Amino acid sequence: MIDKEIIEDFITRHQRLFVLTGAGCSTNSGIPDYRDIDGKWKRTPPASYDKFMTDEAARKRYWARSMVGWRSFGQAQPNDAHHALARLEQAGRSEILLTQNVDRLHQSAGSERVIDLHGRLDQVRCMGCGLTMPRGDFQHELDHRNTAWLALDAPHAPDGDADLELEDFAAFEVPACVACGGVLKPDVVFFGETVPRDVVDQARDRLEAADAMLVVGSSLMVYSGFRFVQMAAKKGIPIAAVNLGRTRADDLLTLKVEERCEVALSFLL
Repeated sequence: MIDKEIIEDFITRHQRLFVLTGAGCSTNSGIPDYRDIDGKWKRTPPASYDKFMTDEAARKRYWARSMVGWRSFGQAQPNDAHHALARLEQAGRSEILLTQNVDRLHQSAGSERVIDLHGRLDQVRCMGCGLTMPRGDFQHELDHRNTAWLALDAPHAPDGDADLELEDFAAFEVPACVACGGVLKPDVVFFGETVPRDVVDQARDRLEAADAMLVVGSSLMVYSGFRFVQMAAKKGIPIAAVNLGRTRADDLLTLKVEERCEVALSFLL
């Protein structure tokens, strides 16, 4: 069999798939991924939670880069990989889709049974009072306060930000929460931050009902996603992966297809 036939056979033989997706699922939508084929960082690791919360200069740098990057990230559209997985759900074959991505492109493609493991970048949350707001509204406020930055452009980065490495961020203005004056943060799990327990529990419950796992576009180098593959292996259910390059779980996989996600899943369309 060729690779596409192998993954088609695997998906056809299972009725309740636990689907786990990563950055490779969204690269064809213009959103860069983090790692190379060996699972190593292609770039500087993303912003850390502790640094963001304790260092005002780090927050200014993050939001300045994010203000520029959001113009592209916020316009990204689902690609055939997202549409294929939405079709899988519509056929009643997907127990849940657990995504490590924060771009909400699975939902845009029509998937409804989705758990956003690492949160969602289209929403901003106050770390003091918990107030949330649409990222578009916050972007408007950033633009209003930082008009000198509107003309800047830079290469896109995986977290919806941009590579503005040589800029001076001291004058950049970051609004505080209008309700309590607290720190505003994108409603995503930052590097070094803990995934909420209720999210983990919800995903684990869905894994208990699954008869197989399908990993799409993830090296699984981050433990928050890798742990679910460990759970599946312990449960004794088969695990298939579609990913370009090495994964942290290669020795746990039943089969692996090294192909672009949208190509390997094209039969679903």
